[in-house]
Amino acid sequence: MTIAISSAFDSGSIEVLALDGAQADLAIRHDLAADGTRSEFLQWFHFRVSGAEREGARLRIVNAGQTTYAGGWRDYRAVASWDRRRWERIPAAFDGEVMTIELPPAPGPSYVAYFEPYSWERHLALLADSCARGALSRRLGSTVQGRDLDALVVGEGARPVWIIGRQHPGETMAEWFIEGLLARMLDEADPIGRALRRQATFHIVPNMNPDGSVLGNLRTNAAGANLNREWLEPTVERSPEVRAVRDAIHATGCAAFFDIHGDENLPHVFVAGCEMLPNFGERQRAEQDRFSADFTGASPDFQTTHGYSPGKYKDDVLKLASKYIGHTFGCLSLTLEMPFKDNADAPDARFGWSAARSQRLGAAMLDPVLRHLQRT
Repeated sequence: MTIAISSAFDSGSIEVLALDGAQADLAIRHDLAADGTRSEFLQWFHFRVSGAEREGARLRIVNAGQTTYAGGWRDYRAVASWDRRRWERIPAAFDGEVMTIELPPAPGPSYVAYFEPYSWERHLALLADSCARGALSRRLGSTVQGRDLDALVVGEGARPVWIIGRQHPGETMAEWFIEGLLARMLDEADPIGRALRRQATFHIVPNMNPDGSVLGNLRTNAAGANLNREWLEPTVERSPEVRAVRDAIHATGCAAFFDIHGDENLPHVFVAGCEMLPNFGERQRAEQDRFSADFTGASPDFQTTHGYSPGKYKDDVLKLASKYIGHTFGCLSLTLEMPFKDNADAPDARFGWSAARSQRLGAAMLDPVLRHLQRT
């Protein structure tokens, strides 16, 4: 019996090159725009395997060495689930060109992905559940393909804080992080959540890139734009998502800003700040350092040893969300990165870095946010 592989579903993405019994040769495809134009990025995969329930399957991704972040496959293990609720890491080996994934037998068809997916349906449920628990939903605009772009507004304090996730749609850990953050912030029994709601008004955009999420893209929207390079001059045609959120931030002002991401290569949790900006001063530096120290105390998953060099971004620095906001408003403005692989500082042999750990990290970040607001 020959296995079958499909990806015609929300966030599905793979190219099937050959099938032979329980073995498949596959290729990761480029991010696609709505008109079929291919972008430069190729890394995300998410597909369904049928017919491997009894014996498992060997899945060869033959172009892994040509992907955008080929170094990310070293020490990487794919995630798989047959019930679409519990995802575990499964063996994967990378020889520099081909990545071979060993899919174990399962009670039903299995789903294999780059990281645990976060579906559009779950996104809509997160909005509804948050509103039922006291958040307000605010429609900021629409995407290239006409999907709603929503923010959740939480709290009644005078200071506006913005948190956004999934500018890069394949970085699904960002929305899992925000789900965990919202669960704690809206918990009436949590004193940190109650204090934050008194101190500030939070504007939270769980998914900045709905089109790219559904299309199965890693980094781009339905117009082929990398949203985290659009903040200096967003347009309605190319990056309406950024235009809508940026306009809303300018309308409310911004006392603190957090842009949540995932990193393909570095097996660590860290933040990237604004120290490369020409108007970056000692006050902002001290706020960044104190926030990082507080986060280290709030979660052992967070660390400050490994991260990006301040010189990573040069000519395009103000095109990035956190740099644009930090430059414009002079506030604490950070990009938070989580790994696609495992956290090398606290490895987990069964799950690696996971949706659950992303949720818990989101909840833990509320502690340093409160300390920052109390100090400033």
